[in-house]
Amino acid sequence: MKHALRTGLLALTVGLTAGATSAKADFWSDAGAKLKGVTLHGVTESTPPSNYIKNVLAPEFTKKTGIKVEIETTSWDQMYDKAIKDMEAKTGIYDVVYIEQDIIYAYLARNFLVDLSKSLKDNPSIKAPEFDETHFTTFANYFKNKDGDLFGTPIEAFLKIYLYRTDLFNDPAIKEAFKKETGKDLAPAKTHEEYTRIAEFFSKWGKDHGGQLWGTTAQAHTGHPASWYEFFESVAPTFGVYNWGIDASKNYAASVANGGSMNGDKAKRALKYWLHLRDIAPPESAASTWTEVASTFAAGRAAQGLVYGENAAWIASDPEKSKIVGKVGVALPPTEPGVIEEAEAGKGYIGYYDGGAFGLPVTSRNKEASLLFLQYIGQDSVQSGWAVAAPRITNTVTYSDSKVMAMDKELGGYYTMLKEQGKLFAGAPPYPFHAQVREATAPVFFRILTGEVGPDEGLDQMAAAAETELTNLGYRQ
Repeated sequence: MKHALRTGLLALTVGLTAGATSAKADFWSDAGAKLKGVTLHGVTESTPPSNYIKNVLAPEFTKKTGIKVEIETTSWDQMYDKAIKDMEAKTGIYDVVYIEQDIIYAYLARNFLVDLSKSLKDNPSIKAPEFDETHFTTFANYFKNKDGDLFGTPIEAFLKIYLYRTDLFNDPAIKEAFKKETGKDLAPAKTHEEYTRIAEFFSKWGKDHGGQLWGTTAQAHTGHPASWYEFFESVAPTFGVYNWGIDASKNYAASVANGGSMNGDKAKRALKYWLHLRDIAPPESAASTWTEVASTFAAGRAAQGLVYGENAAWIASDPEKSKIVGKVGVALPPTEPGVIEEAEAGKGYIGYYDGGAFGLPVTSRNKEASLLFLQYIGQDSVQSGWAVAAPRITNTVTYSDSKVMAMDKELGGYYTMLKEQGKLFAGAPPYPFHAQVREATAPVFFRILTGEVGPDEGLDQMAAAAETELTNLGYRQ
């Protein structure tokens, strides 16, 4: 990956006294002076935004403060396992942990994290001049408690978006063949019917022309939570099934019989739609998580697909990793009639607004040094290089940066979509029982994927399993 390095110190404000200027320019060295020799340990998932912290921002911070930072990047499941076990056992191994948007509610319920807002207010001497919570995008709201205090510095925020191959969609011969076969003009799909028609056409086209091309991606691993997430967070909402089909206002009902929608008609139509796409997707789809889906699309093996936005930059611009540089378009996911209107009215959403933050465990033995580091990665001046290297924006000032605006054009307007239409997407529902319900229902979901149980029967079983788990946890009374 090509990382953009931030160079130079902040411009000095004309008119300040030499003493005041020096103090501001040297904030990091001054703040780190008494902490030199401290080593911070962090754990996170190996993603483009996290790798940028490890390879660029952490070394910069060390150079400025003398505080060493060792960031461990690992798999998604190992990241969670290591962080949670450390915080549960209070061993204090980690000073910084990655907090995905969907787990924050469980962490807050268990008092795992330090209140960053309160800590900086109580210790003004270590408050960085350039760190301003109000500069974060609204995505930061997912990492706040009911009082509005921040419990994590957002490091990444991205949409699960519809990517398509502009070279294929604009090819005259392909457009003519599509028109002849379907009677329709070839364009990015706005409905599920259109998406299916395009997927079927390109899978047939690829087969007929002897190439390795299919009509769609599918994040459909038969034993990994990634497939469960693709359905409940990316596909089901486009059919009007929100919050996994669990209605908190109806005693956390999941089944239709009790007022939920996990096994309702919309959910069953959504699952059959997705399973059909899985069946005409590249053969590796049955073993694909979010990582493999991105690799499949970057290899030019799919004409269109739902891909996490964190991968959009390298797919569209890095010739060392992608075969389709300059050939990527972005669009909103296809939806059922009325779903976009519900999202615009705040009554639903059309897909997943994902991301995460770096938080400070209460068990850390180096809280002051950690607070400095979390401010360093949250300040305005480091954001533009980060956004260019990995397509994530968590700070509003980033949108107007010239390099980011240039990258936006290269990404087909992805950043513009994030800014203007991010409101149509949503993070995971605010359920402290997130992991428990996923684990209770995922085994049935995997059996649906392997054909051991039908989609209708399987969703009925999943709704029942969800309600049993919620009853055992004390949520359903």
